[in-house]
Amino acid sequence: YPKYFTGSSPKTANGTDFIIWSLENQEKIHYSMPLRHIIADALIYLKEYNELSAKNKREKSYSSSGEFLSGLTKTDRLHPVIGLCIYYGEEKRDGPTNLVHMIQVTDDLKPMISDYKMNLLQIRSSEHFQFQNNDVQTVFDMVRLIYEEDYTNFNKRYKDKSIPAELGLTIGSIVNSQRIINQSLTMEEKEREIDMCKALENLVNNSKLEEKKETVLRLSDMGMPIEQIAQAVKIAVEDVQNWIQESTQQ
Repeated sequence: YPKYFTGSSPKTANGTDFIIWSLENQEKIHYSMPLRHIIADALIYLKEYNELSAKNKREKSYSSSGEFLSGLTKTDRLHPVIGLCIYYGEEKRDGPTNLVHMIQVTDDLKPMISDYKMNLLQIRSSEHFQFQNNDVQTVFDMVRLIYEEDYTNFNKRYKDKSIPAELGLTIGSIVNSQRIINQSLTMEEKEREIDMCKALENLVNNSKLEEKKETVLRLSDMGMPIEQIAQAVKIAVEDVQNWIQESTQQ
């Protein structure tokens, strides 16, 4: 589900104006995201407008009927709001990125529609981005390589390199790997860093083992003898028997 955060920095400090920054983290594809961004940005603009209007009314800053009617003076300006959606899901995002893509309209009417484009950053297609924060760069790079199952480049880049356990927890949460999360928690308790290459190796090995279990159960349902199943998946007969027995007990 989307998680929405809005920057709380003061609008003006030491004579410098600040931009209001809004950030939304998204794991699942949200097909009405451009509309969500419009509403969120509009509410922020409305809040500042109401503050300015109340200030002008209180200080009687109006110099014309037009200013009084609008609530703003001719020189009043709102601060820009920049929204960013960070999509970190494994599935390739196929949702709309602007308002026009959400509207059923003929081509001849499109130029008349006031469009609204959302800013989108996808982990799966972030290879060309360079982040100033090294931890952010590491998380984006590792998650992208895991999603792409590019374990060769993963090992080339991060062999014999450890990362803080906190980053391991973040990566494990994003890729939904309880094994990486558990290993990171263990390292955190020991106040040690985590070797992500080893953690990833355990993840891959576990994934392959689960695939073999599924194959064993499918072949068993088809009536294949246990000995032939063990030979086909290259697993000991005793392990095949245990997996089948565990499946029948569930």
